Amino acid sequence: MKNNKFFLAFLFVAFFSSNHIYSQKKDELIKPNVIIFYADDLGWQDTELNDLDEPTPWETPNVLKLAKEGINFTNAYSPAPTCAPSRAAMLTGMHPTKTGVTHVSGGNIPNPVAHSAIIPPFYPAGLKPEDVTIAEVLKTNGYTTGHVGKWHIGSLEIQKSTNQGFDFAFESRGAHQGPKGKNNRANYFATDDANDPYRLSKEKYAPFSDKNPQGISYPNDDVTEQAISFIDRSKEEPFFLYLAHWMVHWPVHTKNRELLQYYSDKLGVDFPKEDIPVTTGGQTNPYYGAMVTTLDWSLGRVVNYLKKTDDPRNPGKKLIETTYIIFSSDNGGMEKHKTEVITDNAPLDKGKIFAQEGGIRVPMVISGPNVPKGKTYEGLINQLDFFPTLLNITKTDVSVEQSEKFDGLNISGVLFNNEKDVLTKEGKPREDLWWHFPHGQDSRMQSAIRSGDYKLYKNLTKGNYELYRLYKDGKRADLEEKHDIAKQNPEVVKELSERLEKYLKDYDAKLPYKSPLKSKVKEIKM
Repeated sequence: MKNNKFFLAFLFVAFFSSNHIYSQKKDELIKPNVIIFYADDLGWQDTELNDLDEPTPWETPNVLKLAKEGINFTNAYSPAPTCAPSRAAMLTGMHPTKTGVTHVSGGNIPNPVAHSAIIPPFYPAGLKPEDVTIAEVLKTNGYTTGHVGKWHIGSLEIQKSTNQGFDFAFESRGAHQGPKGKNNRANYFATDDANDPYRLSKEKYAPFSDKNPQGISYPNDDVTEQAISFIDRSKEEPFFLYLAHWMVHWPVHTKNRELLQYYSDKLGVDFPKEDIPVTTGGQTNPYYGAMVTTLDWSLGRVVNYLKKTDDPRNPGKKLIETTYIIFSSDNGGMEKHKTEVITDNAPLDKGKIFAQEGGIRVPMVISGPNVPKGKTYEGLINQLDFFPTLLNITKTDVSVEQSEKFDGLNISGVLFNNEKDVLTKEGKPREDLWWHFPHGQDSRMQSAIRSGDYKLYKNLTKGNYELYRLYKDGKRADLEEKHDIAKQNPEVVKELSERLEKYLKDYDAKLPYKSPLKSKVKEIKM
């Protein structure tokens, strides 16, 4: 358990501090419910939301429906290009350099990178006891809190989700559990058998086709069912649900034969007869398409439950009318695993584990009470913004000390007042977002900053900068990041590099260093 004295002190300050982050009258609105639906490795181009150039073959009707009920954020970013740092940052509102969690599977002594003279810095395995999560704060305001799905930000007892503010946790993989033993992804599918833990649903859902004009059945998914069950038994009080899906992370497979057949037909490929890697380029992996649509189905199941269920705290209203839903992903799409091609983030460059656009730009939709319907917002948004925004939406107070730890901004003005800019506490428009990823092979060890139309990278092993102009006056330019224009724009490089270097210094960002085992290698410029 966390230190009781610390937590009691925090409760006292949260309730009685006279320094509110946001001054709002307590009787303006009810305490709304909050759901963060967090996908795993879902790329910016893996849904139909931001479909550029060649349309994605993956069908996500429920994501599109949610966007029609809220705002689609086209320039939304995760805090990091990998799972654990994004989750730790999103839940605490603190930049990965501040939580210390800058990559996955930390807590180990760093080793030299293969074929490199560089050693990445040490980083912890997960959250520290003093790190305060959204769940902990909302509990002080009477919220019931639940976590369903993937945690992955600490396996020590003190780091478990139930010791980080969650009243309830269900963290099994559900239908994402991979085949075992003699079973493989080409022969193991859910059935109608009553004893099948993944028994197919009697209800039919999208997609619809000539073969299945009424739709298809879906395997039972405990992640989805546990999420709905938590909402059902928690609806007498305001609730916060962090639904962190295991999909669409590797292993890429599906237990839904009909859905796999649907995408095989749509892509014009044979139904898989043996479990061999899919090596065709682009978005041509039928297993992955089935996973994306299954994720979308799960979202639809949750939203449909909210639509048909009365809110006992607000007579005459359904839960959908009193619930904010935030849909996003922890990082960009993982394009390959060994020889298997999973997806393609084009036109964005690269994917997961890279600071390039394909690794950190993510789909994001927010819907809920008083959020305008069917809008698109093109300004810069970071998942670090969730925490301070939810405090404002739920009228939850924290101490000044806690609020000063936040690296995100309250985006309520964008959500409710049609404001063009996300404003800082000083009332100035947001200028930039930045990232730090000192891990992986030399080429992946980068820090980056996005400001307006420009994106600048610092290569941490060489110390040089690269500059790309993603947009020109707001219109698409080099979104592919093909043309390094650093030499032609020294003034822009100077301005952005100074900002980035200040962030790195102020946040005490940990940098890779030269391996003592490689004494003949030239000194690394930092």
